[in-house]
Amino acid sequence: MANIFDTSKRTQILSMLVEGMSMRSVSRITGVSINTVSKLLVDAGNACAEYHDKTVRNVKAKHIQCDEIWSFVCAKQKNVKKMKAQIDGAGDVWTWTALDADSKLIVSYLVGGRDAAYADAFMQDVCDRLANRVQLTTDGHKAYLEAVEGAFGADVDYAQLIKIYGNSTESVKGRYSPAECTGTKKRAIEGEPDKKHVNTSYVERMNLNIRMGNRRFTRLTNAFSKKIDNHLHMLSLYFVHYNFCRIRNSLKVSPAMAAGVSDVLYDMEWVVGLIDTRKPELKKRGAYNVKKKDISN
Repeated sequence: MANIFDTSKRTQILSMLVEGMSMRSVSRITGVSINTVSKLLVDAGNACAEYHDKTVRNVKAKHIQCDEIWSFVCAKQKNVKKMKAQIDGAGDVWTWTALDADSKLIVSYLVGGRDAAYADAFMQDVCDRLANRVQLTTDGHKAYLEAVEGAFGADVDYAQLIKIYGNSTESVKGRYSPAECTGTKKRAIEGEPDKKHVNTSYVERMNLNIRMGNRRFTRLTNAFSKKIDNHLHMLSLYFVHYNFCRIRNSLKVSPAMAAGVSDVLYDMEWVVGLIDTRKPELKKRGAYNVKKKDISN
């Protein structure tokens, strides 16, 4: 890739992707092939996933909020059986996110199902990245209960924010609109969580950012992911760019800087540099010796 396009061209392509443009739109505007855009996304996703995994560690946070955001690959779950050709990873896909409510840092993310196994893996990863005891808030999803206990034990102040929705169909104004939220209930699960900080507002706002900044999450379009791998790569790129390259207006620094994970504000050219530094060495026969890595964190 580096031999074909210079840093500025690759920076332009990746910047357009994180701003919500589809791969084919990027291809048309920049004048490069769709295969080139796809290859660059794969390289960037792998490099960003590796950087996040190594760097976002020992986070000194006070309040962590967790949530899940829905999307799908190839087809919605109910239509997977009707597909002419079965594709691995097709169906509903959930992105689990853990957000530091103070610095707005994405501490951990995981892409997959919404069952107990994924909840366990997600919470264990969240726990492994924290440096101290935190107050944790999730929604009322039952899978969190055993997952939090298994990962943190008693070393956490954990509460659930349970939303209460109305039953009237009159409140449902559109196909994707949920029923009207008529109230919330705060339930302490472990430790002594401060009720003033029992909320999921920040992580839910983050989910909106994800949906607005990723074309793959846009509803009622044909821009959904066609491959689960590309879905993962795009999220890895998005989260590293969000954590290390974007200034939060309320904080005047990037989330990584606010959390003490980084002391420098990076840009997309730096992300391109991550790709180049990660580039594997050529063997004598000219074959790359690279092992495949799981990019979900």
